[in-house]
Amino acid sequence: MVQGAREVITLSAAELRSAVPNGGVLMGLDTGTKTIGIALCDAGWRFATAGKTIARRKFAQDKAQIAAIIAERGVKALVIGLPLNMDGSESPRSQAARAMARNLEDLALPILMWDERWTTQAAERAMIEQDFSRAKRAERIDSHAAALILQGAIDALAGAAF
Repeated sequence: MVQGAREVITLSAAELRSAVPNGGVLMGLDTGTKTIGIALCDAGWRFATAGKTIARRKFAQDKAQIAAIIAERGVKALVIGLPLNMDGSESPRSQAARAMARNLEDLALPILMWDERWTTQAAERAMIEQDFSRAKRAERIDSHAAALILQGAIDALAGAAF
C-alpha cells in the first residue's frame, strides 16, 4: 500500500475496505490509450453498472470529467483496472494504469488497483450475447469492461468483511 496525506493506493480489497469502512459509491475505471470506461456501483457494494466512456484528450480534461462524476455521484473510492500479462507480470499498460492512479491521487480518494485480465473479452462476449451491434459494442466496450472490473472488486470487498 502507498499511503500519503490524502490518499491510499492499494492492491488489496481488505485495505480499501479499511479505507472506506462505511461503504459508499465506488467508481471503476478501464483506462485505455483512446478511451476511459467508467462504471459505478451502489453504496452497498452489490451491483456495478456500466456508465459512460470518455474519449481521451489532455489529462487535465479527462480528470475534470472524472472529478465531475465523482462530485455528482458522491464517489468514495476508485477502482482502476490493472492490465497484467497472463503470467501476472506487469506490462507497459500496467505502468500507464499506475500512472493514472498517481495522477488521480489529488482527488483525495482511496484507489484500488484491480487485475483486469480478460475483462474486455468477457465484456465483448456478454454484449454479443445481448445482441449489441458492432457499432454499439465499439462505443460501449470500455464502460462494460469497467463494470466487470468494478464488480470483481466489490465481490472481493464483500468477502473482505469476513
